[in-house]
Amino acid sequence: MEEPLNYGHQHPLLLLNEDQLIVADCSRCGEKVSTPCFSCAQDCGFYLHKVCAEAPLELNHPFHHDHPLVLMENPPYSFGVGLCNLCGLSVDNFVYHCSCKLDFHIKCALFTFNITENHLKELEHVALQHPLISTKSGDEELEDVAKCFWCWEPLANYTYFSLDCGFNLHKKCAELSFKLNHMCHRKHPLVLQFNSEQFLCKICGETSGKGLGFIYGCSPCKFAAHLECVSAALDLVVGDKRHEHPFSLFPRGSSFICDACGIEGSYASYICCTCNIMVHKKCTSLPRIIKSKWHDHHLFHKYFLRIEDFRVLDCIMCNYEVSTDYGSYYCSECDVILHVKCAMKDKDSYEIVENEDEVPNESSIIVIERNNAGEATKVTHFMHMHNLMLGPFVGRYENSCEGCMLPITDPFYYCTECVFFLHKECAELPKMKNVWHHSCREPLALISYKVIRCEQCSKISNTFGYECSECERQICLRCVIALTPGARTCLKHEHPLFFYRGYKRQCNACGFTGGSGAFCCKDCNFVLDRQCFSRPITVRHKCDEHLLSLTDHDDYSYSKNHHCDICEKSRDPNSWFYHCAKCDTSAHVDCVLGKYPFLKLGSIYEETSHPHPLTIVKKKYYYPDCDKCSKPCEDVALECSKSECKYTVHWDCVAPRSLHWDIVAPGSARESFCSVM
Repeated sequence: MEEPLNYGHQHPLLLLNEDQLIVADCSRCGEKVSTPCFSCAQDCGFYLHKVCAEAPLELNHPFHHDHPLVLMENPPYSFGVGLCNLCGLSVDNFVYHCSCKLDFHIKCALFTFNITENHLKELEHVALQHPLISTKSGDEELEDVAKCFWCWEPLANYTYFSLDCGFNLHKKCAELSFKLNHMCHRKHPLVLQFNSEQFLCKICGETSGKGLGFIYGCSPCKFAAHLECVSAALDLVVGDKRHEHPFSLFPRGSSFICDACGIEGSYASYICCTCNIMVHKKCTSLPRIIKSKWHDHHLFHKYFLRIEDFRVLDCIMCNYEVSTDYGSYYCSECDVILHVKCAMKDKDSYEIVENEDEVPNESSIIVIERNNAGEATKVTHFMHMHNLMLGPFVGRYENSCEGCMLPITDPFYYCTECVFFLHKECAELPKMKNVWHHSCREPLALISYKVIRCEQCSKISNTFGYECSECERQICLRCVIALTPGARTCLKHEHPLFFYRGYKRQCNACGFTGGSGAFCCKDCNFVLDRQCFSRPITVRHKCDEHLLSLTDHDDYSYSKNHHCDICEKSRDPNSWFYHCAKCDTSAHVDCVLGKYPFLKLGSIYEETSHPHPLTIVKKKYYYPDCDKCSKPCEDVALECSKSECKYTVHWDCVAPRSLHWDIVAPGSARESFCSVM
């Protein structure tokens, strides 16, 4: 043993020799200690690695040139925990800290400092491959936990160093040069360093996956490049079947706008002299056709589009305008366009289409006859046994659409043999539909006559809807239509509305603020939450013989007292309500719609505890007692379809728990909504 030292501890510390066995953790870095190490002379359980004990109080680290890092016992935050900017893990004890909000674990700071100072001498004592860690293909557990400290890619299928101090490096990363000359930056050498200022890579124009990480950089010129972008050899000629001509490397240190994606690039571009275009290397292999969850038809990549071919140039994903001067993805059948960066952002949201003749989604109707204008006037629908005719029909406003249960309006289809009506939009829905707000990869299948609880709005309905064959979750037709990307119109607003995920602001219709997204106007401050946007514009109720119309709060002439004619309670004059101008009837939205506005009355529901089929009914003027709870059936109920059987029960008394609905006091609390992805 050597003379007692202290290193900031309350008792003297003794240096233990290598022949002594120690089972303890270092009090500074938290890692297991091994001799030689320091131990408390009073045997209070305080141990330090020799390296941690001798760590300088200030460290001028090559990964942070602006200020020295100060060794602190705890992170200087009110919550007492920070994140190491090198390894990304939490740090709650000794930390090298800078006022730039930069934190390094003591072990991370010293290890990387020694590597840069000693030029890999720190790695000479370690094995090339750890015998206890598998590198076999498909080792999912390894991909989750074992990452390379330089590039943060999985270590599977690589030969790598596995260090005693917990750092793993690919062999290729461990052998990277700390200083090199590169054709993309000829003024100064590039130095391997930590991207503390979060510079964009000048070659690919993106940040790393972790935002920070290691780069090759030139601090005087504020030049940064990813390790893989610098290390990858730039091909002089790139050929790809997605473009008819080869691309040639143009290695000049000047910025350019990529003609394929419209994003700025610099230092290394590829040009096609035949087409007179300049692109990023990654854009030389952009897929020509993709099938996206954001649209039902195939999307085609094209370099330049004519602006007159599009009524709206807003990207259906981000709602910002797409410039037709550069490449984009578009639908040849619809007025739909997307930024390349938006279309390719999530790899799970699209598939590359190799066969151009592949039909994306089958239509729900088969056309039998067309008129001179090309409209389908006689069709068959796979949900109905008879042929359907295109309106007009004399009694159309007395009926509801079988698909959405909203009042029938033009254009629509009707059956000449039975009472069956479909809006034209509902009839033309595809059998399979891609939706961006559902996490499963496969498209959803159109369903009907099945009682579902919508995963988006939690409403109960048995109208048209879509179901996932993978997870069996369902989405109602109202949410599918409302959340279909693109500009939407609203009867109560003059400008188009766009849906923004996670948008939080007060709704103009109800005054509530939600976090599940909202429909917003770009030209003014008009906002509708998802529920209010999907409210029926007209609806029937027994309180009035006429159709009630959804009315905004700007017109106060309808009611001086602002009360509801159904529940006879007060109404908020700033909230939308239903109104009949002829009778001066006004009512809360929830009072008119009720708890189950989209359960189709008269349809059959199979209930296992009763031997006969049950019919969904809603008693208007008399309320029989429920056979389950003995209370009057004042709302939606189930009634035995056999006239001799008088069985009647509340919907809430027999419906499965998954289909129960939280009771909402009229005019007060809001229904709960699920979050959009």
